[in-house]
Amino acid sequence: MRRVIIDTDTAGDDTQAILLSCLSDRVTVEAVTIVAGNVPFDREVENAKYTLDLADSLDVPVYEGARQPLLKEFEHATYIHGEDGLGGDVFPDTGIESAAGFGPDEIVDRCRAAPGEITLLCIGPLTNLALAYAREPDLPDLVDEVWVMGGNVNCEGNITPAAEFNLWVDPDAAKRVFDDFEVTLVDWGVCLRDAVFGTPEFEAVSAFDTELASFFESVTEKARAFNSEGPDDPGWTALPDSVTAALLAYPELREEVSTYHVAVDDRDGLTCGYTSVDVNGVTDGEPNTHVVESVDNDAFQSVMYSLLQSRDPDSGIAE
Repeated sequence: MRRVIIDTDTAGDDTQAILLSCLSDRVTVEAVTIVAGNVPFDREVENAKYTLDLADSLDVPVYEGARQPLLKEFEHATYIHGEDGLGGDVFPDTGIESAAGFGPDEIVDRCRAAPGEITLLCIGPLTNLALAYAREPDLPDLVDEVWVMGGNVNCEGNITPAAEFNLWVDPDAAKRVFDDFEVTLVDWGVCLRDAVFGTPEFEAVSAFDTELASFFESVTEKARAFNSEGPDDPGWTALPDSVTAALLAYPELREEVSTYHVAVDDRDGLTCGYTSVDVNGVTDGEPNTHVVESVDNDAFQSVMYSLLQSRDPDSGIAE
């Protein structure tokens, strides 16, 4: 059983990562912390609470964290996720109170209270983790693992040619994290190859006719439309946050993991947010980032189908 704090900029696929983590018996979600990213901050907070309600996990506290990056200005990705972050039609107003306290402080407090027992699942920009590290210099030794969805390992980014969205939003925070933490990285490139749902997968999901399947179709509708190549093409979507959560919970899905030195470019300009991954060992940087290079796509698909059909992602893993 993994004890996990989910750090999220809750929109579309983040919701599925939260559902998977909450409904898996392999994971105990101890808290959710919200960070500036995908959509306006207050929408992210409500989306997290709405998702926890769907998972029957309202006992999981939601802590509000950084409302902006450390230094950089940025634009939200509502063109991908809708103005509400959930496809454009939900705009939840749960009435649920946020937990008292600041997200980064809560990360520190929980890791201090249980050294070596808490894993951080970071599926948004890394501002909260950088702020937590500034408050507790020993944090890299206090956490169990740090899983990050972000970056683009020797491939095109999804926000600029050089950068993936999560690291581009706050490259200053990302640089601090990758310089000093031992990170397991799930990048945009492996997600594009091994964690994409297209027409066949959506037809299967539609046939489930369940609450979670309908929610999945709704929150991915805007992204599918964005990726569509024409009026007759229903489009596709990658599931980067879901696959990161699944890889954390189910080691069986990890086909190939390599360890490299990874540095993040925090300078202004064309390469801001770029992840320099030293696959050939030509720099003097210490290899301390575990890069997931291949995922069992069939097994991941099975986990997602089981989550959406029966609310039991564990049943998608063969005994």
